[in-house]
Amino acid sequence: MSVKKNITSIFMVPTLKIPKDQIKDNGFINAYISDSRREVQYKDCIHLLFRPTNLDKFREFVDSEYERTKDLIEDYDYENGLVVLVYKLDSKYKKDFDIVRQGQYSKTSKKFQDLFSKTVKIERLGLHKDEISLQYRIFQKSKDLILFWEEKLDVTFEDDQEVWDGFEEVNEVLNVDKIKEHV
Repeated sequence: MSVKKNITSIFMVPTLKIPKDQIKDNGFINAYISDSRREVQYKDCIHLLFRPTNLDKFREFVDSEYERTKDLIEDYDYENGLVVLVYKLDSKYKKDFDIVRQGQYSKTSKKFQDLFSKTVKIERLGLHKDEISLQYRIFQKSKDLILFWEEKLDVTFEDDQEVWDGFEEVNEVLNVDKIKEHV
């Protein structure tokens, strides 16, 4: 399964404080701001799409999430073993979520940025090492990320430019029919 992580997954899912291993181990695919197939659209919520391989383990995860947080407000199934969990976003970061939607990542508040780990553990060839997280690099407009994009795009970045793709709604709305092509 290869679906490129979108802005919702990169900048909104971590604010839910779901343990990373539980997301990964339960077949997380991506997150979305809405679901094109649903008549009812939730305000200030995100939809996490999973394709669990162990349904008993996944049900335990969902039950524990309902106990852990009041922000999980619905879960529902689609064909092909796809499951959606709908979470309410923390309203105290509403302004930051709006800034993310504008693609102005470096302008988010320090409190919002502090929700994200500065480092992440990476495993390569059986070895574990700490690396600076993608979000931290984006928030800080890290030199290595600027250099990467300048070389890849053959451009020179200005100080006011962000170092990550903008928020494009078409990539942030769940379209199960498109996803089924990849699963």
